[in-house]
Amino acid sequence: MGLLTNYSIALVPGDGIGPEVIEPTTEILDAVGDKYGYVFNYVELEAGGKAIDSSGEPLPASTLAVAKECDALLLGAVGGPRWDTLPGHLRPERALLGLRSGLGVFANLRPAALLPQLRAACPLKDGALIASNPDGKPSFDLLIVRELTGGLYFGERGRSDDGKAAFDTERYSWNEIERVLRVGYAAAAVRRKKLCLVDKANVLESSRFWREVCALVSKDYPDIETSYLYVDNCAMQLIRDPGQFDVIVTSNLFGDILSDEASVLTGSIGMLPSASLGSPTDPLAKDGRPMGMYEPIHGSAPDIAGQDIANPLGTILSAAMMLRYSFAMETEAAAIEAAVNTVLDAGLRTQDIATRSAGDSEKIVGTKAMGKAVLKALEQ
Repeated sequence: MGLLTNYSIALVPGDGIGPEVIEPTTEILDAVGDKYGYVFNYVELEAGGKAIDSSGEPLPASTLAVAKECDALLLGAVGGPRWDTLPGHLRPERALLGLRSGLGVFANLRPAALLPQLRAACPLKDGALIASNPDGKPSFDLLIVRELTGGLYFGERGRSDDGKAAFDTERYSWNEIERVLRVGYAAAAVRRKKLCLVDKANVLESSRFWREVCALVSKDYPDIETSYLYVDNCAMQLIRDPGQFDVIVTSNLFGDILSDEASVLTGSIGMLPSASLGSPTDPLAKDGRPMGMYEPIHGSAPDIAGQDIANPLGTILSAAMMLRYSFAMETEAAAIEAAVNTVLDAGLRTQDIATRSAGDSEKIVGTKAMGKAVLKALEQ
């Protein structure tokens, strides 16, 4: 049990299915608090489309100010087609960029592992899954560490005066690259001691700079095997042989794309959590614990919003990452993950991870029922 018994969590349900996946997640967090002696106080904030509708901007200054005062931030999803015609600086997605930059969370951790219960939902054949897997089983377990506050998403952008051309700038400083690499190496040190830097160094000057920084930083980690791949080759290798990867470190844009690709291999994008972390020495850090922003990697999925069919497991597992990284609650985080495994072992599936071949061994349930099942498993 930690030194503190009360924690404040900035809660941004957001748009689309966001509120639907956040609701069962807070119920599970409350159950963790009851079980282990903590109190989680939620401060609900607006960002994204909902904030645009109420205030005219995707990230009100008050939202960021309050979030900075909290111990961590948990987000559902933002965006939707109703706001697609707005200019770029007013799109809901700008809220994500503003939160990441404002909170100083520069390293995005996106674990992607194939759980044995979901083998049938993975589109790959056994041969591809076994190829480089250390234990010879049809599975994989990798971590994508994505740089989060630099690159194309934050670089200078614009259009020509005549509107016939547009540009986005990829720019990275030495410090931005080095600090995310060190997060990757720290993760690799407690995993399988392999790190792959993914870039496009045969074309992009910024990628060649990434390799220069990595070549020097890697000298501080002689026990970790460092390799390099072009992003197009990496995209192919993830399909051909995902088990060869342990930790992948890459830029903002490449990490966004590759993690979505990896999510399909796990069975569904609805399964993947993420943790966006700052520095433990940053002014926003609490007692040496980095500021963290936690969210599933899926989008707002407006086409299924309000139908009670969204998969809440990515959000629930994001909450487990929050307990682990922002609150140093390893036992509590593991308890949530074990509860998710128990539910999957029992054959419960939301539509996105159900497989026809499983037949009667699976039971398709909705968002609320899946959350209740994880809650029950946690309380047992």
